[in-house]
Amino acid sequence: MQIAEKTVVSINYTLTDPKGEVLDTSKDRGPMTYLHGVGQIIPGLEKALMGKSAGEAMTVTIAAEEAYGARQEELVMTVPRERFQGVERMEVGMQFQAQGPQGRRVVTVVGFEGADVKVDANHPLAGMPLTFAVNVVEVRAATQEELDHGHVHGPEGHHHHH
Repeated sequence: MQIAEKTVVSINYTLTDPKGEVLDTSKDRGPMTYLHGVGQIIPGLEKALMGKSAGEAMTVTIAAEEAYGARQEELVMTVPRERFQGVERMEVGMQFQAQGPQGRRVVTVVGFEGADVKVDANHPLAGMPLTFAVNVVEVRAATQEELDHGHVHGPEGHHHHH
């Protein structure tokens, strides 16, 4: 069976950045299983996997726009230090959940300006082409229940790992 809309796909993958550094891999967790065609993985990878079958392997580089999007400079903001109540020591690279106009998002501390904290609300991989080495492990038709719920159910029924 080929990967198409409304199929359940299991893949093993290794994700690397433009320098070849490994950013993520399924090696230690086992295959990632998702419902194809409903936006559960980045658009560029979903397009690249279309039509592939179990047993196929490929390496594909996804442009930033088809991955986590271009970096948006307006998402780099300076906020008062008192917004981070209860945080004793702050360092560059720390990440926090923040409530924004589009809901919750992760912000990364990128610097300090006097009593203020400079944060970046871009996805950490925004603006970056990403390379995926992928092995297709399994492809099957989604069940009606999976289609109704918009995600994969495991062998024992409901099985969420997002």
